[in-house]
Amino acid sequence: MNFSRQALLGIGMIIGGSVMLYAMVQQIGDSNEPQPASAMVDKPSPEQESPQPLTTDIETEKRILAEKQKERAARVAEQEKRAQQFLTEQEAAEAEALAKARAESQQYMASSAAAAEESDKSDAEKNDATTPIKKTSAAASAESETNTGNQQKAAQAQQEAQRQAAIKEQAAAKKLADSKKEADAKKQADAAAEKKQAAAEAAKNEPPKSPSDYQVKRGDGLIKLARQYNMPVEVLAQANNLSPSTSLQLGQNITIPSRKQVERLAREAAAAEQAREDKRQKEEALAKKSADAKREAQQKLSEARKEVKETDAKGSFGVQVALANDQAKADELAKKFKSAGYQVKTSPTSRGVRVIVGPERGKVAALALKDKINSDPKVNTTSAWVLYWR
Repeated sequence: MNFSRQALLGIGMIIGGSVMLYAMVQQIGDSNEPQPASAMVDKPSPEQESPQPLTTDIETEKRILAEKQKERAARVAEQEKRAQQFLTEQEAAEAEALAKARAESQQYMASSAAAAEESDKSDAEKNDATTPIKKTSAAASAESETNTGNQQKAAQAQQEAQRQAAIKEQAAAKKLADSKKEADAKKQADAAAEKKQAAAEAAKNEPPKSPSDYQVKRGDGLIKLARQYNMPVEVLAQANNLSPSTSLQLGQNITIPSRKQVERLAREAAAAEQAREDKRQKEEALAKKSADAKREAQQKLSEARKEVKETDAKGSFGVQVALANDQAKADELAKKFKSAGYQVKTSPTSRGVRVIVGPERGKVAALALKDKINSDPKVNTTSAWVLYWR
């Protein structure tokens, strides 16, 4: 918009200069025409009343002035044409500048500020042109040409600044892309180097292809050697018929198993561990089952004792848990049952020495006591049976 305003002001100045030039030509022509005698002297004399003849110099001057006027008109038309062309180019440059990136906006504002100063200067020159001071036609033409040249220079400077900004922007984008590509390539190279180094370390620490002997040095242990050769410590201990917690002696010779041996021993160790786990689970299940049976038998015994108390049953019954060959064996069995919390007595018979738990009042209570004894893992017996006490 600032350049359009400048162009309009330039055109206005050209038209104003043309009008002033035409007025000056007319004034010069009028001044060269013959004046009446009354206008030249206050008191006409008889000699001055007759008109003066026109000379050939005046006709020549008019012809020269007419030619100069035509030349000036042609020059003014040419200047107007150039101004219109410049205006068209300026509008195209402004449209292109609006489509540029934000980075070019500051340069565009600087160019606009320069154009505004040029416009102010043109306004000041126009105001000076309206003063009564009369300029010559040559000076007016030179001033118009100077303004047009300044406007063209400003447009060229703006276009050059826009081109330089676009070049810088492209260079910055290319530099950023190159640096990003270089960083990605470096990252990939580092990752490949780390992977290669890890593979080399893993290959270095793998078990040997065939069994080898190793002499224990100061500071060596099963855990350290197992880590050094990348194998479980249990496998290394098993290959040497040692416990994983065994301490090695200085100078002791041990065998470092091969890869295939490590794999086989690892499978065997895993199978043994699974067997131990299964056994442990079975023992836990059996213990839980025995505890449940014992608890249930104790509950039945309590209920049976309560029932016997309510019915006031007559007679006492015992539970025979063993028939020992001699008194010593019977005393040993009695001691085991007493440690489990039972009341135990021994009774010699012709067939051997009885070991009896009880007594219980009533047969129902004695049967419940028998079930409890048979389910108690502490005494580990299943042959208890009820007999009449007295």
